[in-house]
Amino acid sequence: MALDPQAAAILQMFAAAPAPDFATLDAATYRAMVAQQSLPPSGEQVEAVETWWMPHDGTSTTLRLIRPAAGRLPVIVFLHGGGWVSCNLDTHDNLCRRLANLSGCAVISVDYRLAPESPFPGPVEDACAALRWVRENAARLNVDVARLAVCGDSVGGNLAAACALLSRDPAMELPRIAHQLLLYPVMDAACDSASFESFSSGYLLSREMMQWFWKQYLRSPGDSQDPRACPLRAASFAGLPAATVITAEYDPLRDEGARYAECLKEAGVAVDYRCWDGVFHGFASMTGMMNAADAAVAYGAQAVRRALAA
Repeated sequence: MALDPQAAAILQMFAAAPAPDFATLDAATYRAMVAQQSLPPSGEQVEAVETWWMPHDGTSTTLRLIRPAAGRLPVIVFLHGGGWVSCNLDTHDNLCRRLANLSGCAVISVDYRLAPESPFPGPVEDACAALRWVRENAARLNVDVARLAVCGDSVGGNLAAACALLSRDPAMELPRIAHQLLLYPVMDAACDSASFESFSSGYLLSREMMQWFWKQYLRSPGDSQDPRACPLRAASFAGLPAATVITAEYDPLRDEGARYAECLKEAGVAVDYRCWDGVFHGFASMTGMMNAADAAVAYGAQAVRRALAA
């Protein structure tokens, strides 16, 4: 399908920004660039927003609880994108608010530690710690941990999928995950799929950028064989939570998200896969700016609502 007109206009706007030199780029400079390009807050109204702090690994991780209504609600633990290097609770607040309102779930967004200061498996460990903390503090949070989903966009989808894989291991002591909602997830460090060949540049996320992200995140090339870093490397996908996987047509990550959905289906896991036509990586964060973003977030939110109601 041709590029969506709204998507094309946004790409043209971002094209005016200077391209970084990934051969010399450092994390601090990249974060400053992202801060300059961040989307304005949506201002979408919710019932309540609360800040909580989770003691973990000698530090304190900030969590943001977004409630769409009063009472004890099902809960989505949300993990933001940003290449493991950038972004935070504020950059994804608009997406989390929309997800909360449309799903009817409390959304708990996790400000996990970033690479390269905290490389793999640090962000995965933070995500798992957040899931345990939510279970242990469910009464104080007024959430129903028996109806829990994980969600993430881009590398947040990577972390959510890693949590789903680890939830099968009793030694991890994770709560039961009823559903995983993954928005254009990162699944493999190879960066060699057909969609990487077709959309290697010109669509916000490039092959060079994705390779730089992996370089910041992994401690060594050997980490790319670890399914906690690359979920497609898992030996088995049996017994994983049901999933909704949404990808974007003009996204180099499209094919690895599709492959993850195929692996789930082949293992007998219920999966709903949808590739959104005419759009690029990261589009779901642009609610209020792109009709496709509004539709995709509504689609994913309704999938979670149905899954947790069941």
